[in-house]
Amino acid sequence: MQFEHSPKTTALIEKVDKFLTEHVYPVEKEIQSSIDNADDRWTIPPLLEELKERAKAQGLWNFFLPPSEAEDSKFSGFGLTNLEYAPLCELMGRSRFAGEIFNCSAPDTGNMEVLARYGTAEHKETWLTPLLEGKIRSAFAMTEPAVASSDATNIQTSIVRDGNEYVVNGHKWYISGACDPRCKIMIVMGKSDPENEDRHKQQSMILVPMDTPGVKVVRPMQVFGNDDAPEGHAEVVFDNVRVPPSNLLLGEGRGFEIAQGRLGPGRIHHCMRLIGRSQRVLEIMCERAESRVAFGRKLSEQGKIREDIALSACEIEQARLLTLMAADKMDKLGNKGAMELISMIKIVAPNMACAVTDRAIQMHGAAGVSQDTILADSYLYARIVRIVDGPDQVHINQLGRNLIKRLTATS
Repeated sequence: MQFEHSPKTTALIEKVDKFLTEHVYPVEKEIQSSIDNADDRWTIPPLLEELKERAKAQGLWNFFLPPSEAEDSKFSGFGLTNLEYAPLCELMGRSRFAGEIFNCSAPDTGNMEVLARYGTAEHKETWLTPLLEGKIRSAFAMTEPAVASSDATNIQTSIVRDGNEYVVNGHKWYISGACDPRCKIMIVMGKSDPENEDRHKQQSMILVPMDTPGVKVVRPMQVFGNDDAPEGHAEVVFDNVRVPPSNLLLGEGRGFEIAQGRLGPGRIHHCMRLIGRSQRVLEIMCERAESRVAFGRKLSEQGKIREDIALSACEIEQARLLTLMAADKMDKLGNKGAMELISMIKIVAPNMACAVTDRAIQMHGAAGVSQDTILADSYLYARIVRIVDGPDQVHINQLGRNLIKRLTATS
């Protein structure tokens, strides 16, 4: 693996870093305040849209599309590999708003890759094009409240063929982005063949426009009391929702296959973002240590503070290197070939981010849990990623099982 960035990536790093420094960091609090003080929390801050247009005008847009999808000029991005995208995604992770500003935020990135890879020409024209242009948002409906959705074969939402339509019935929750007024399309996972002996061929994925009769957004779900407006995480009911057969992606029974292709990049993107956020938290921690006095000495002169900062730096760098290693292997061997490393980094990065942010919060005292720093939001993000896209326990169990099988295969 090459540890030096390519000239293309280096140039983009400089441009993104400059944009964040000049245009994003100075107005983060203003954007958040406009959300918190709005009469309707589910309206989009005009300043956020202005920054998106500015980034788009500078060509800082759609970095995430891999080379195979970027070759079509109509839907082109930069054609970056996972390894090339990693430092850019890390930079964008430093700010809650940056991913959207550069049109590289979840769940849209994963959904756009699904549409680019598995969608028909009509799907691409109707949904992928406006998503790539940043005109609409999307959601990915998989998790359900009634079953352990970490095992996707448990999902109970039904997708049943009825003449010239598919009928969708089910109950989903924590559907990120579905509260957003710009969200126009959901990719829904459900069972089309529940009696199939192969549990991994029971599921399908289908496109459901948000305005389809029978789609009901019940409420925004909260994470530690935070509704994450204006995107939100919705509870959604599908009550006899009817869509045409052409909305089915790839074919009946292919849902699990699509999910695995989507979740690999999604998992590592979260880890890239968390490393960027943790790096920023470390910088904030150092600034606090140097500026704050307690018991007659700067915090930076106290051994425990130095220890927390040193350990945090070590843990961030370890996670960064493991993430780059996983990205490199994904580029060379595909998602399946990099499965062990993807599991490793999905275990390591969120736990690292939780630990680093917890130290920073402790160092800041009451300010650390207030709205005056990014620390509370950073901890919230790190903690929820220990659950999304497969909880720690699932990745640890699968990794352990695979390692035992592989390392004892020749014994």
